[in-house]
Amino acid sequence: VRAVIAESYERIHRTNLVCMGILPLQFQDGDTPASLGLSGSEVYDILGLDDNLQPGQEVTVQARSSEGHVTEFMAVVRLETPVEVAYYRHGGILHKAIRDML
Repeated sequence: VRAVIAESYERIHRTNLVCMGILPLQFQDGDTPASLGLSGSEVYDILGLDDNLQPGQEVTVQARSSEGHVTEFMAVVRLETPVEVAYYRHGGILHKAIRDML
């Protein structure tokens, strides 16, 4: 798992994802899996992730069904601080700590 898309997050769950190097994304207000016609079985591509990733940035998500139908929507990157961005970029807090020690 490289990312999780949810309607909302409890603080501790969002933080745990970041510390494991998993990108927490949040649907924009008014969007839900049901309103977008998503089943969860799609293959997801996240566009706009690059070296300039910022807390709260919006990214485009493309969901491709097994039949080839593509649903595109915007999501918010739920990295809240530059430190969380660093944890994510390093693949989690453990990887960052080991790199810092080396």
